[in-house]
Amino acid sequence: MARTMDRLEACNSPGTSGTPGDALPGPRVYARRWVFLLVVSLLSCSNAMLWLTFAPVADTIAQHFSLSMDQINWLSLIYLVLSIPFGMAAIWVLDSVGLRGATILGAWLNFSGSLLRAVPCLAVRIPSPFAFFMSGQSLCALAQTLVISSPAKLAALWFPEHQRATANMIGTMSNPLGILIANVLSPALVKKAEDIPMMLMKNKAYVILAVCFGGGIGVFSSFSALLEQIFCANGYSNEFSGLCGALFIVFGILGALLLGLYVDRTKHFTEATKIGLCLTSLTFVAFALVSQLQGQTFALAAICSLLGLFGFSVAPVVMELAVECSFPVGEGASAGLIFVLGQAEGVLIMLLLTAVTVRRTGPSFSTCRQGEDPLDWTVSLLLLAGLCTLFTCVLVIFFNTPYRRLEAESGGSSSPMMCAGDPRNESPTQVAPLETPGLTPPDDALQEAPGPASVSKGHSEWTETITRNV
Repeated sequence: MARTMDRLEACNSPGTSGTPGDALPGPRVYARRWVFLLVVSLLSCSNAMLWLTFAPVADTIAQHFSLSMDQINWLSLIYLVLSIPFGMAAIWVLDSVGLRGATILGAWLNFSGSLLRAVPCLAVRIPSPFAFFMSGQSLCALAQTLVISSPAKLAALWFPEHQRATANMIGTMSNPLGILIANVLSPALVKKAEDIPMMLMKNKAYVILAVCFGGGIGVFSSFSALLEQIFCANGYSNEFSGLCGALFIVFGILGALLLGLYVDRTKHFTEATKIGLCLTSLTFVAFALVSQLQGQTFALAAICSLLGLFGFSVAPVVMELAVECSFPVGEGASAGLIFVLGQAEGVLIMLLLTAVTVRRTGPSFSTCRQGEDPLDWTVSLLLLAGLCTLFTCVLVIFFNTPYRRLEAESGGSSSPMMCAGDPRNESPTQVAPLETPGLTPPDDALQEAPGPASVSKGHSEWTETITRNV
């Protein structure tokens, strides 16, 4: 194992031959090194978030789970305690098992610890929530010892000399970024004790919506960024690419306007989202096939318009749906998390798409001006359509949620569409008869009326009596 590691280090070090001034070619670098750096950075960021999840809302956690402040402090202190003995073991794992094995082990520890932390928020009553919290935090603390030393190792093995400092900086700074996110999000998500499950992400509906629609944002971001490269490789001009991009936006805005008016009247947020994403997936499959053909300008323009009409238009509806399924969490937090997750998934999807493209070997119709052989986007587009379909299927099958905000706003009214000031909500027996000095109302006006008709009749007779006396 040590010999293997020596060879790896030798491959990443400049070598020299016996002749002075002659140097061996530098190590070969791979584009996927940035994907690996992103994975390590996200792992480090999430681990730091798990460390300080409880600290910014310590008093609320202690009150809700009947814990002492010392116990809450130990949930953060355990990271520091375990890093002392297990830090040396993590160094051995990195050098002996390797960076890949250490990263996978750290990811599984991080994942298992986060699951254990969420157990006390299940519907079943847990007798000792602190034991689950401490067990989960301990596993996450073990993951930290592997994660915190990975950026330097990754930069040394995967990056050339002129990029090592940058790669190390990105991987290392992702950890304090996670601390920043934890300090901002925990107080924003937890306004009272009932919001704690949301902080630990127990809200299954919200997690499904965030991951699936975040993936949809990533798909559309990649589509918009790579549209010109896809079209020029098949003989379409830059002007046509710009036109299709404009049609995508214009029809998306038009569709969002119409869909917004519809859901405001019907409150069918879930149905509109699922139908819109299903139609989007079908349109993406059509785009993946037709875009590889020449001379299909009208068909491609229509497909891009439909992509905007079906896909881009559901974005505001999904944001409203996120607020409904995560209420009473703040609107900014519930919608913002989906947007942030969408950007992260967009980076991964775009890197994946560019990684699977190959140079075209057959006849070329390219109008690209970069001076290189055109790329074959067939596999990338099919992958893009497959990802869109996968996200849609998961959301359609598994997503279901009550509209918590609407239910809270409707309160105790007999119909969710009636508001508190609606006169239809007022009981006829709550209307007290008018009183006039020196005048006693008839006995039947003070009795509870059996129905609206009797109330109306009694009120009319009483009004005529008042008029005659006046």
